[in-house]
Amino acid sequence: MLPAASSVVLVDTNILAYLMIEGDRTSAAQELYARDADWRSETVVMVEFSNVLATYVRTQALTHEQGIGLLAEAEALMPALTSVMHAHALETATQFGISAYDARFIALAKQMRVKLVTEDTKLQAAAPSWTVSLAGALG
Repeated sequence: MLPAASSVVLVDTNILAYLMIEGDRTSAAQELYARDADWRSETVVMVEFSNVLATYVRTQALTHEQGIGLLAEAEALMPALTSVMHAHALETATQFGISAYDARFIALAKQMRVKLVTEDTKLQAAAPSWTVSLAGALG
């Protein structure tokens, strides 16, 4: 059992993307942010979010300027990012049978002793004790 939740919300890239890019889960992500704006994540979140934005720009779903603007907003929204040691990420990846990218988020959840809010169903299945869906986080 995890300790009582602090006023920190640990999110992965898909939750950040749902908040920043209008879509079917944006309202739920906005509700989560409205409840607690202290969102945290692993530093790789901005690399992955940049990749999401690059895909949107490349497919012309966003303009270059929109992509740059959303990245700046995301960086301002999440100023407190934490870097997990590579060895810890590798250990976590091996333990849960997940990618080293996903392992960085789970390793941070374990370090912070909070659940990671994610819509990644494979990650939820691999690490159910350390993850919660967006709907679950909203209760």
